[in-house]
Amino acid sequence: MPPHRTILSLIATLPLAACTYVDRIPFLYHLDIHQGNIVSQEMVDQLKPGMNRRQVTFIMGSPLTVSPFHDDRWDYVYSNQPGGEERVQRRISLLFDHDELVGLQGDFKPGELPSLDASKDVNVDIPKIERDQSLWGHIKSWFGSG
Repeated sequence: MPPHRTILSLIATLPLAACTYVDRIPFLYHLDIHQGNIVSQEMVDQLKPGMNRRQVTFIMGSPLTVSPFHDDRWDYVYSNQPGGEERVQRRISLLFDHDELVGLQGDFKPGELPSLDASKDVNVDIPKIERDQSLWGHIKSWFGSG
């Protein structure tokens, strides 16, 4: 093989070999990759023993997997790989007994939240929103009847 063909073939394969080092280029943008159910400690802290499945679904969302062999177990798996960094995976399993939450297992532990006394007198001030004229109002004004 002539030397110029060898040099050309080496130059042609060099970009393919460089593809393995793409993750190390500092100015390259990498997407965050989220998979599964997003589960946070705040969500787990809201869970209380005795909640029914509907209340748990309201807080946690639908479970990622429900085993046909274990109807009383819901599994939530969350995987996150922020911008080219190492992947972090967290999981939690919720255990039910006759439609009531009885326990949980996994990477999250229930926290101790201070109890808040609910006040019976609540005043909510809702400001009036000044809205622009609607599209139909604009069209009517073009024809002089608005």
